[in-house]
Amino acid sequence: MLDTLSSLFTTVHAWLFEALVQPVLYQLGFMTYAEQAFSALEVSLYGVLEIGLMLLLLRPLEWWRPVERWSDRRAVRVDVLYTALHNLGIVPLAVFLLLQPLEETIDGTLRLNGVIPPSLEELVPWLTAHPLASFCAYLAILDFSEYWRHRLQHRFHWWWALHALHHSQRQLSLWADQRNHLLDNVLSDLWLVFVALLVGVPPGQFLGIVVVMRLVESLSHTNVRLSFGWLGDRLLVSPHYHRQHHGIGIGHEGRAMGCNFAPLFPVWDQLFGTARFTPDYPATGIRDQLNGVDYGEGFIRQQVLGVKRLTRALLS
Repeated sequence: MLDTLSSLFTTVHAWLFEALVQPVLYQLGFMTYAEQAFSALEVSLYGVLEIGLMLLLLRPLEWWRPVERWSDRRAVRVDVLYTALHNLGIVPLAVFLLLQPLEETIDGTLRLNGVIPPSLEELVPWLTAHPLASFCAYLAILDFSEYWRHRLQHRFHWWWALHALHHSQRQLSLWADQRNHLLDNVLSDLWLVFVALLVGVPPGQFLGIVVVMRLVESLSHTNVRLSFGWLGDRLLVSPHYHRQHHGIGIGHEGRAMGCNFAPLFPVWDQLFGTARFTPDYPATGIRDQLNGVDYGEGFIRQQVLGVKRLTRALLS
């Protein structure tokens, strides 16, 4: 079944590239970028698949048992735009074009000096014959790194100035995961790619890992009264577990500057003392919004206000 779906995806990917993308590249004289365009199309197709799964699997959950019902969904619609920009590959492509020269310079320098980080399979040869175990191992490593990246977003005042946009959503929904400032996306993508290169994640597995992480994170933001139970909430981040992280007066307060930072596996929160298990479904947002602080309603204003917050944080 999986082989059939994979083969179908590969066929559609190749056909779209040959029928639509390649002729455009040829007409514009950009055939030197054919390989990058082929990869970018693959990312976009995965994004389309993700959005389809979100609508098919997660939207019914919000109809079934919503935490909140909203008569005005304008705040949610801007998050749909964020999701489209990111999942369809527009933001990642821009980040790629921006960072490609830097990545090539770093990679070339490391290889010139003989510094080539070993892959996980080289360190643990058993994984070579067990691709699913290898995939899960890389997934756990990247999730661990994302846990610490997320904590730093709350710890550093300048980084929180950007990340606050994500937490300013008072109507948490399945679309909210990609509600991020564009500069925050650049930093987060840099972090993830650097760690992936450092531990030697194979390119083919990297994209699959990103898809799995994004789908689970979309589930965790879904507006649904759903817990995985006493044990389940300690094994995989549920909508109930992650809502605590977005709770007003909860998600960015206390000694750890928040709680429930783990993207996928709550074990990191449990190991480092940031787990919060309570039965409630708190209202979401940031405490200073109750005092009238504006984080913007539309996409452009949210981005502009984020830059202003960042500037004040860097100058203070």
